[in-house]
Amino acid sequence: MDECFHENDYHVSRRIYSNRVFDQVHERQAQEIQSLRERLGRACGCTDKWAVQKIKGLLPILDWLPKYPVKQWLPGDVVSGVTTGLVCCLQGVAYALLASVAPVYGLYSAFFPILTYFVLGTSRHISVGPFPVTCLMVGSVVLTLAPDEHFLRPVNITGVNETAQRILVACTMTVLVGLFQVAMGLMQVGFLVRYLSDPLVGGFTTAAAFHVFISQIKTIVSVPIHNHNGFFSFAYTLIDVSRNINQTNIADLIAGLLTIFIVMAVKEINTKFQHKIPVPIPIEVIVVCTVFPQFYHTILGSSFSTAVVGYAVAVSVAKVYAAKHDYTVDGNQELIAFGVSNIFGGCFSSFVASTALSRTAVQESTGGKSQVAGIISALMVMIVILALGPFLQPLQKSVLAGIVIANLKGMFMQISEVPVLWRQNKIDCLIWIATCLASIVLGLDVGLLAGLVFEMGTVVVRTQFPSCATLGNVPNTDIYKNMKDYKNIDEIPGIKIFKCNSPIYFANIDYFKEKLREEVGFDAVRVFKKRNKALKKIHKLIKKGKLQATEVLENQAFEKEQVPELDEGASQPDSEVKVQVDWTSELPVSVSVPTVHIHSLVVDFSAVSFLDVVAAKSLKLVCLMLYLYCEMVRRMEALSFFDEEVTRDILFLSVHDAILFIQLETSTGNDEDPLAEKVKLTF
Repeated sequence: MDECFHENDYHVSRRIYSNRVFDQVHERQAQEIQSLRERLGRACGCTDKWAVQKIKGLLPILDWLPKYPVKQWLPGDVVSGVTTGLVCCLQGVAYALLASVAPVYGLYSAFFPILTYFVLGTSRHISVGPFPVTCLMVGSVVLTLAPDEHFLRPVNITGVNETAQRILVACTMTVLVGLFQVAMGLMQVGFLVRYLSDPLVGGFTTAAAFHVFISQIKTIVSVPIHNHNGFFSFAYTLIDVSRNINQTNIADLIAGLLTIFIVMAVKEINTKFQHKIPVPIPIEVIVVCTVFPQFYHTILGSSFSTAVVGYAVAVSVAKVYAAKHDYTVDGNQELIAFGVSNIFGGCFSSFVASTALSRTAVQESTGGKSQVAGIISALMVMIVILALGPFLQPLQKSVLAGIVIANLKGMFMQISEVPVLWRQNKIDCLIWIATCLASIVLGLDVGLLAGLVFEMGTVVVRTQFPSCATLGNVPNTDIYKNMKDYKNIDEIPGIKIFKCNSPIYFANIDYFKEKLREEVGFDAVRVFKKRNKALKKIHKLIKKGKLQATEVLENQAFEKEQVPELDEGASQPDSEVKVQVDWTSELPVSVSVPTVHIHSLVVDFSAVSFLDVVAAKSLKLVCLMLYLYCEMVRRMEALSFFDEEVTRDILFLSVHDAILFIQLETSTGNDEDPLAEKVKLTF
């Protein structure tokens, strides 16, 4: 069906280009390849400008503070800082319960990390401090190495005070988290956080919120239970709660719930900083190694996962507000900033710092414009620590548990995103659900790893079974679309156009060949073997004088050189006798040769980003004409894809160029064998 012409139509007149001719006409430039020595020399070269940029990169405060617009930003930063500081105080004290340390250490954790992030951080809006998920991960390690049962022992078996044990474990883990983060920042591996997709982080934080809620049950219902960590820890906790409730008189339980705010008092909060010299990092680690033999397999693994989770959440939040306010966040510098903040805070009795979503939202919504709001919030926390501590003494643990649970609302509300995610992308929804369930059942550490493995598995599966399609031509255009998607699309007679929408490599090459075989209707290798068998018998008849060779030239598309994967024992026709065979007519020998209904095959690889050695070797079985982008041409040259038989002359700039070339060859009779298979790929 002819299309109507409109004023917006355009017409292009140009020659048919193969890649070789196009490169010659337009003088393709050779890609510059630098040696390792040259790259190192350029990377290590130092100029004044380079040095200034590096210093400002490591100390962002030197870049933004001199440009700080005091009149425009300071009023909003002051209001935001005061408001956020009050929230920091309550959350810091409450989140200390999750870390299983005294409430005062929560205030320290809301103060010290902000000081270093103010100097090193690149986000203007996040509020640095305790985060429920990381606090719970720290608390699980603390309870593993210093469980509640130790407090019931009248004799100090380890020689170290039980409370000191807990803060020692928490601080040591915080320092290790910081060391991991600094190391990753210096190695420039901030990009690895991209593997923690939004669905994965959403499922993980929702599961973490569930664990936080379960951990606060003993405080809310005021019943003694054992601490459980690891696989099915939530189930054991619920069982303990149910057992204690069953053993409690219902009337007593109701009375306990009604008077819960006066049952458990928070111990006195120190009103001053602890007057102690911070233990040097190496000594602190050695002390913990001596006191806790299970240090290596407990703290190290948990520290690394906590470092990744804390950074991933913080950077995700930072990038949201950076996009909203039109500035950029340096992922590698954020790793260094949080790492130094955790090392500094760990030396001053703080636990792991990240950012809380609700606290950051408060800082931004109340007018915060820069890190000045953060430093003002730290000053508010310092005032509370030095002067207002006694006013927090009457707070009940149940009140703090209520604060913790109230701040979980945002994370629990992420569940409402699941139906939307299912409609948008079912695989992403499965990643969310799998990560959430794994983190709930297996624990946060193992659950995060399981979710990451599942996410990587979905990527492998999607590339291992790529979507493929047969393309047709929109009449009178150079547009080629999926035949199944449109009605008014024509299939070009004698030519099959096949498209693959995935990288081709060792894991999916067999699937690719299977789909290609289904579309073209024959197996090239089987056709080759059958034709060789028929030709061998025809050669014998000709030698005996029982047959005369009078028809079509032997198919050159299936020569031995073109099929390197052919079995060693496969027979070859006698090359001394040139025969002509019409493969569409009845053969003079009793060999069933599959019918080939096409004379050319165009393979569109425009969506293929890379090939490996296995794929390149296998493609030689079917590909005689290819359409590639320059990047793929270079890749195939590196794979030694081209030789005397498969040359760069088979490459074309577009599918349409390849189609026009085939039609021109067929119409002028230049094609020696109209049944010879020819292939073009679009990258």
